Amino acid sequence: MLNIKVAAAVLNQTPLDWEGNAKNILQALETAKADGASVVCLPELCITGYGCEDAFLSAGMRRMAWDKLQELVPATEGLVACFGLPISYRGLVFNVAAIAANGRLLGMVPKKNLAGDGIHYEPRWFKPWPTGKRAIYEEGEMKVPLGDLVFNFDGVMMGLEICEDAWVASRPGGRLAELGVDLILNPSASHFAFEKQEVRRRFVLEGSRAFHSAYVYANLLGNESGRAIYDGGAMVASSGRLLAEAPRFSFQDSVVTTAVVDIDVNRMNRAKSDAFVLNFDAARDQVVEAEFALPHCEPEVQPLSLDAWEGSDYLKEEEFTRAVTLGLFDYLRKSRSQGFVVSLSGGADSAAVTTLCAYMVQFALKDLGVERFVKKLSYINGLEGVLDASEINQTLLTCVYQATRNSGEVTFNAAKEVAETVGANFHRIDVDDLVQRYMELGAEVLGRPLTWEQDDIALQNIQARTRSPSIWLVANLKNALLLSTSNRSEAAVGYATMDGDTSGGLCPISGIDKAFLREWLLWMEQEGPAGVGCLPALELINQQQPTAELRPADQKQTDEADLMPYTVLDTIERLAIRDKQTAIEVFTQLRQRYPVYTLRELGGFIQRFFQLWSRNQWKRERYAPGFHLDDENLDPKTWCRFPILSGGFRVELQIMWDHINELEPEESEPES
Repeated sequence: MLNIKVAAAVLNQTPLDWEGNAKNILQALETAKADGASVVCLPELCITGYGCEDAFLSAGMRRMAWDKLQELVPATEGLVACFGLPISYRGLVFNVAAIAANGRLLGMVPKKNLAGDGIHYEPRWFKPWPTGKRAIYEEGEMKVPLGDLVFNFDGVMMGLEICEDAWVASRPGGRLAELGVDLILNPSASHFAFEKQEVRRRFVLEGSRAFHSAYVYANLLGNESGRAIYDGGAMVASSGRLLAEAPRFSFQDSVVTTAVVDIDVNRMNRAKSDAFVLNFDAARDQVVEAEFALPHCEPEVQPLSLDAWEGSDYLKEEEFTRAVTLGLFDYLRKSRSQGFVVSLSGGADSAAVTTLCAYMVQFALKDLGVERFVKKLSYINGLEGVLDASEINQTLLTCVYQATRNSGEVTFNAAKEVAETVGANFHRIDVDDLVQRYMELGAEVLGRPLTWEQDDIALQNIQARTRSPSIWLVANLKNALLLSTSNRSEAAVGYATMDGDTSGGLCPISGIDKAFLREWLLWMEQEGPAGVGCLPALELINQQQPTAELRPADQKQTDEADLMPYTVLDTIERLAIRDKQTAIEVFTQLRQRYPVYTLRELGGFIQRFFQLWSRNQWKRERYAPGFHLDDENLDPKTWCRFPILSGGFRVELQIMWDHINELEPEESEPES
């Protein structure tokens, strides 16, 4: 047997945080050494951070990354490690994994397949490295092999797939297998999305099986640069079997996962495979001789155990809670904010944001303990000597209920109960006098009193906008981060007041639809995340129909009466925006899914969506940053681009109505 202990390290990095990133890398290397590992896979671009955006084009930034690499290489004494950084070769920028062993830099392997979809813009900064090409990178007196390389450690061959390389149909791993590679490292920066970990497991397992190689996958962790959340989830597999998997959504700076892999077993499987063909034509300069032997170790049997929630029937609810709370924690500490402020209306959205802030504290305490929790937020005043989550929330979380004459006791009581249950600092302020003064100013301009019959939208908006200065004032006075509370469904149709309820520096729920959010709140009331539990006070929220509560009470305003049923709205959004279907195609789908509605009702819903979508792109351009959670993001800066000015789908909607008019007589004829 030839046994080698490998390690996959997940790191919570920050773009351009040279000292912090290096500290986390060194911590991971020390932990791996202490655990007896001889090979350590670190995440993609771990030296600079993955989310540096256009800073990757800065020559000065790349020089700093190279200098930092030279500082880190000596820490590889006695082991092998891969470090991620950008380098420039002949005027082009490449995303590379630098392999160092026993204190010496051996070579650099550039990424071949760049991620250019969804939130990824790698082709904006990097060039893909062509298969089979090699060069020499020169920096001062140093000359380092660069390109399509494999590394030979006294007979043990190692190659790399870098993140996206493993997601494409023609994986580099296939060519590595033909060279007889024994070990494949995958340094990744794979952002969180619902149920994505299962996809990763499949390509890690299949890679280890099909390539007859041990496979080590290391990912980033946490809210690295603002929008993307990384869930960690490092893995080690061999012979098609998962040997180890790291816990996801950790609040630690680094998590190291180790496993012992049997190289000889993979070689035996390679020898048994009728399909395996060795590439005898590989160029000699493709193999870098390391002059370092990987230490042999004893076999190690460790049970593969995942957190119980990973097998939950409510996996999406679990992932949503854990992803957003981790995102909030990192956003808080990396922005150096003193806490959170929420304009808590007593409705579903603001209650969800408040709940997520409170559960952020619970998850962090569970993972870190009080002492390390306080240390990570040591810049925040008032955390000294805290003992539990309620005391911490009293310091970190401020909720303000802003009443007008159209506010009701139901929403106030719900807001108060939720805030007090989680221990938030709760206040009620009355802004109605300010609203009335604005109405008087409007009347002066128009020369007539404002009425609901003539000025409905303006009267609703002025209430929402009047709440903005006061809540911003509270946030500024506390030097805290104001969280806005608009969900994705509202963003799709512009059902929000710009500079009103959209006010804030971060919107934690902008990546999730309202229908799911309501289901999640019910789950949080009754069950909640494993190991933490539920929040029964949310019953007061869940009993209500969602309402903006901006019209007089006798009008019985609800969101769905203003728009359409949220389940229908979210279905239209997926079909029209995610799947890019036309109005008539959406109608055909809805007709099958929602037979309870008439054809004209469905047509009305679709027309309303398309019209509101096209009119409100300017709002989506101005929303606060939010977290990316799935493949249905509407953020125009990272996912879904649409013109601010457009034709408004007039022709497409007319085609749909012509079709409905053809169908209606046939469907309305009495049966014979």
